[in-house]
Amino acid sequence: MPYTWTDTSQDHQELRLWPHQSLPAHGFAATILGIFTLSTIPLYGLLGTVALWGILPFMLLALGAMWYALRRNERDLQILEVLTLTTDTLHLTRQTRTSDPLEWQCNPYWTKVNMHHKGGPVPHYVTLSGSGREVEIGAFLSEDERKALYGELSDKLRRIVQP
Repeated sequence: MPYTWTDTSQDHQELRLWPHQSLPAHGFAATILGIFTLSTIPLYGLLGTVALWGILPFMLLALGAMWYALRRNERDLQILEVLTLTTDTLHLTRQTRTSDPLEWQCNPYWTKVNMHHKGGPVPHYVTLSGSGREVEIGAFLSEDERKALYGELSDKLRRIVQP
């Protein structure tokens, strides 16, 4: 699962969440090479003709678009959410590559973990509410991972509030 719990003590726990990265660097290179190789196959019949020069720029443009889309997706998935849970404070920080960290803090006694089965941007949307705000957590996780996160988060919060 793309999240881990770190229990430094009974009174201090930390949850780190990140999106799953399914395409490593060597997979990216293999994908681009495969697309290039397969897209050149139809061009072999056009070698030595003027039509090759008419089609070649579009093939290279499509390859460049695929390169850009895969790199952009990799940049957009550089998200880290850190939830620090102590007996006094529940602190959530969301850090993306392109923006300043977003932070939310609440007393764990008044914090409620919610799962919205419908109506959220994704099914089984998990939120934390308290201090007059409701914030999302782990929206980039898969549906099964969000369900498991909801159970674990509810359990940890219950244990920290009622020792």
